[in-house]
Amino acid sequence: MRSFELVEPTTIEEAVALLDPEDAGVRAISGGTALMQMMKARLFQPTRLVSLRRLNGALRGVRAGGGGGLSVGALTTLSELERSPLVATEVPVITRALRTLSNVRIRNVATLGGHLAHGDPHMDLPPILMTLGARVRAVSRRGERWISMNDLSVGYYQTAIASDELIADVEVPAQPPGVRAWYEKCTARSADDWPAIGVAVWYREQSGRIAEARLAVSAATEQPVRIAAAEAALVGVPVASDLFATAAAAAADVAADAVQPLSDIRGSAAYKREMVRVHMRRALAQAQHASPRHTD
Repeated sequence: MRSFELVEPTTIEEAVALLDPEDAGVRAISGGTALMQMMKARLFQPTRLVSLRRLNGALRGVRAGGGGGLSVGALTTLSELERSPLVATEVPVITRALRTLSNVRIRNVATLGGHLAHGDPHMDLPPILMTLGARVRAVSRRGERWISMNDLSVGYYQTAIASDELIADVEVPAQPPGVRAWYEKCTARSADDWPAIGVAVWYREQSGRIAEARLAVSAATEQPVRIAAAEAALVGVPVASDLFATAAAAAADVAADAVQPLSDIRGSAAYKREMVRVHMRRALAQAQHASPRHTD
């Protein structure tokens, strides 16, 4: 490993000033769980690492946002997110998912901002945050901007975060009455392994029927994706009836046909397509039996 510069700014203004959009070897590092592995494998050789470990304040912790939503600092560890009473109350789907997101040693170090900025399509939280309507705030010397989670991933290990930007926080809006959400993943080995496929489902019940649905698939594809046609197949379906299972199976079929899976060590494209079908159906069934966030 070649030598590199390590700097430890104490403010986010200092941190973004140290980033260099003209030098691909300059990176920010927080928990470092992914970046250090890339460095050890010589997939990335830095010229400068901008450590964020001394940054505090609003960049850490979970806070109640306006109107009942949540604001999560980018340097909040995944363990802190998992243990947050606010998260458990407002968006329990995240709390459940974190229990099998890698292992506790990784969750104690890995940060939410790093989890999202890395752009790995096998991450568990991006599809969940997409269905929850979350957005991230990116900051740079040029100012700040908000990016919807639906637009954050732009390709395989690629995100909309520019090389001179940092994720400062993640905003999860208040969930409306009648919302049910669930996340299912299929792993090739242990429960905390990287998923071969991940499926996040969210729907809003109103007057006994599905008024709106959001379905996202990750890991099987080069980036997390929403499946609009499958979402449309659920709208208007009565939740507490036998028709729900039929509609869920139809939506799962649509999702499986719509995705473009990638073959890798976790399974062939054909296998992953079938697992999307199976786990989409399971996730919708689990959501049906979960308590809604509110009653309408």
